[in-house]
Amino acid sequence: MTAIEQTEAARPRGTRLPRRARRNQLLGAAQQVFVAQGYHAAAMDDIAERAGVSKPVLYQHFPGKLELYLALLDQHCESLLHSVRTALASTTDNKQRVAATMDAYFAYVEDEGGAFRLVFESDLTNEPAVRERVERVSLQCAEAISDVIAEDTGLSKDESMLLAVGLGGVSQVVARHWLASDSPVPRHKAVQLLTSLAWRGIAGFPLHGAEGH
Repeated sequence: MTAIEQTEAARPRGTRLPRRARRNQLLGAAQQVFVAQGYHAAAMDDIAERAGVSKPVLYQHFPGKLELYLALLDQHCESLLHSVRTALASTTDNKQRVAATMDAYFAYVEDEGGAFRLVFESDLTNEPAVRERVERVSLQCAEAISDVIAEDTGLSKDESMLLAVGLGGVSQVVARHWLASDSPVPRHKAVQLLTSLAWRGIAGFPLHGAEGH
């Protein structure tokens, strides 16, 4: 059950929940409010009301709005990184790896909770703690992609990193455009198109020390 689903299930005020379940419920409510209103317009009162709890209960778990936002951002940065790493490990066929990685970004952006907006479209990037987290997850995703490129092509770490940043950046930008424009192109077709574009470039680098795809 996702955090938002737990929020919906536990919304009636006064319901007692285990601490972890309550925390997840509050995070789910905060996600709904932050995604809909942005950080600056959101109020702790709104989040408490959405969660069906009193403000003191909310403050028992999170001392302030920034701490709540950062906890939510940590959760969704980790989710993105996990999705990218899982995609890379899902196959040894490199073209399928590219497709799986592209699809991981599309799936992340398409998720109905809209958490990608906290990571890629935050209105709080002037806050150092937020900017550091966003930059760190982008770097970690790129490093995961770069490791595969370096291992399979024999390119240097720096060369592989440039390609990885390009692949990750293209994936999230195109996925966000696809969603924002309400594109009639189905997700699987969009991923296929983007994979074809990326593969034409990455396939030009010969495999290092092995026969391959």
